[in-house]
Amino acid sequence: MTSISAAPADSRAAPASASRNLAFDRARTFLTLVVLLHHAVIPYTHFGHTDPKSWIGFDAVVLATDSFFMAMFFFLSGLFVWPSLRHKSSGQFFRDRLLRLGLPFAIAVVTVIPVAYYAIELRQHPTTGFAEFWWKMVTVGPWPSGPLWFVWVLLVFDLTASLLYRISPDLLDPVNRLSLRGFGRPGDFFLFLVAVTAIVYVPSRLWFGVNHWFEWGPFSVQASRVLLYAAYFYIGAGVGAASFERGLLSSDGQLAKSPWGWAIATLIPYCGLWGLIFIKREILGNPDPLPHWYEATYGLLFVIFSAGMMFTILAFFLRFKRGGWSVLDPMQKDAYGIFLVHYAFALWVQYCLYDVDWPAILKVLIGYAVTLAPSWMLTAGLRRIPGATRVL
Repeated sequence: MTSISAAPADSRAAPASASRNLAFDRARTFLTLVVLLHHAVIPYTHFGHTDPKSWIGFDAVVLATDSFFMAMFFFLSGLFVWPSLRHKSSGQFFRDRLLRLGLPFAIAVVTVIPVAYYAIELRQHPTTGFAEFWWKMVTVGPWPSGPLWFVWVLLVFDLTASLLYRISPDLLDPVNRLSLRGFGRPGDFFLFLVAVTAIVYVPSRLWFGVNHWFEWGPFSVQASRVLLYAAYFYIGAGVGAASFERGLLSSDGQLAKSPWGWAIATLIPYCGLWGLIFIKREILGNPDPLPHWYEATYGLLFVIFSAGMMFTILAFFLRFKRGGWSVLDPMQKDAYGIFLVHYAFALWVQYCLYDVDWPAILKVLIGYAVTLAPSWMLTAGLRRIPGATRVL
């Protein structure tokens, strides 16, 4: 794709190209690996301490990953929605989304998820048979969806976007114009992103708390974050609505020229989050509930860090967009499938390592490798099935 050195005045000129964008493909693949890392380290943290071993460094990893990676997934997912709607009928778009998102979700929640959570069931009730466990999960519950909640929520966002596009194709033009200005002034778009996400997230956090989930069967989503994810998705859709290569995400733009600056700036809210955690544990004594001032301050730092991490990662991949081969490239086509199936491998390797007296770091290294390798091989095998590439 070709970029120009200045943003045009007409936001509807030069719509997004249908060809693959190497920078964003690599960013998605990188985020998939971050998801696997997140699930690999949780048992060995203070927050999710389900293994006898732990290491404080993994708490630092989880604090960082949990604060940005799913929001960024929604942003990247939104980028190509408006161009797709421009070239497809509502019916075709609906069918494509059901095939790409609805079908994998429906299959995975009755296969991958029960297999994954059976490892936890055996830890608590070693005599339970899998058939008994599976039947109870899908008929009585609870029926957790694990990381697959992202898939059904994205499907809802996509279908809602289709309805909004039919009402007004120009609905997201203001966001796109701001993106065009972000070609030379990414800080303006950053402040916009922080302001919008703070408005939707901080009140939700105060109202619902951080641990409440909306749940109905396998359909679940964290209550305090659903509007945050919607904001990232639709802001991403606005950025991608038109003039895609001439705005904020241009490889010739100012954002792509300053990855290290964004990385250093993002350390400030991250350190602030750790400061609040120290205050909660050492000064406030872990009260439940926490004071509103604490939750509001934490929520504000959360959205600043989330936006900063996304800008840092995008800046890095945009800068090296033309850098030839990447270690991430061989995995790009399989990344979605890896995301769908990895949770079963992750929980089972943690189950097998539970009684092994090894350091937490070694367990995580083994767990990560034994999760990634078979997930990748299984996905590659499934994609060889005729027609499977339309889904995976």
